[in-house]
Amino acid sequence: MTDQPAITVDGATIPLLGFGTWNLTPEDARRMVAEALRIGYRHIDTAWIYQNEAAVGDGIRDAIAAGHVKRDDIWLTTKIWVAHFTRDALLNQAKESAEALGFTPDLLLLHWPKPDPDMKETIDALNEAKDQGLTRTIGLSNFPSIEWKQAQALSKAKLVTNQVEYHPYLKLSKLIAAAGELGSSITAWSPLAQGKIADDATLIEIGKAHGKTPGQVTLRWLIQQNIIAIPRTTKVSRAEESFDIFDFELSAEEMDRIHSLARPDGRLGDWIDPAFKWDEEWA
Repeated sequence: MTDQPAITVDGATIPLLGFGTWNLTPEDARRMVAEALRIGYRHIDTAWIYQNEAAVGDGIRDAIAAGHVKRDDIWLTTKIWVAHFTRDALLNQAKESAEALGFTPDLLLLHWPKPDPDMKETIDALNEAKDQGLTRTIGLSNFPSIEWKQAQALSKAKLVTNQVEYHPYLKLSKLIAAAGELGSSITAWSPLAQGKIADDATLIEIGKAHGKTPGQVTLRWLIQQNIIAIPRTTKVSRAEESFDIFDFELSAEEMDRIHSLARPDGRLGDWIDPAFKWDEEWA
């Protein structure tokens, strides 16, 4: 699919650097997806709840028409919203998403864990969507490690990733360990901590040693952990900057310094159902 760094899970090769579309208007999503693919990104992430799947599909078609990419070169992810976790609703949304995109997604995720309906019904339906050809692979988003392991135990197919918030200010060692145990992967949303990394003295210092920005250092830190990162932006120049991370490498000491930035209050987006709890990393 790509000569960029990638992780292979259950035979699926997923580029480690992707382009996210959360909070992008349809106009920005179409424009930036096309630009991202022109720049060289080969992994695009969206979701039904973002209300921009059709625009993402248009952006992909624009890039294909311009000769920048072929469909088979792109890894395309979308997500099932929590209101659609019963069997029929999930299958209906999977069809709706594929139709809106105009492409069969490579990966279909459950967007957040939900206590009702029973997890078995939802996981069975997710597998059924795969069996019906509505997605190539399946996975999760925002699942703590306990629920991730429960979901995989219920799933016939491998859950190839768990997409969660991850950046230098958030410790994720238990979830990363779970990914290794399950033979799966982690995808990082808000990998640049919603811009908070830009003024970080440690990241600035490390960046100067490599001629790179704090954002580039952060994305490099993620992919050197074999973590998939999906930064998003409305600026072409920022997308170009984020893609320019394949010509340097962080030392073990630099990696450790960045890990040390994690703090107990580092989480930026906590919308998990009260029935669930994030992994406790600071006990």
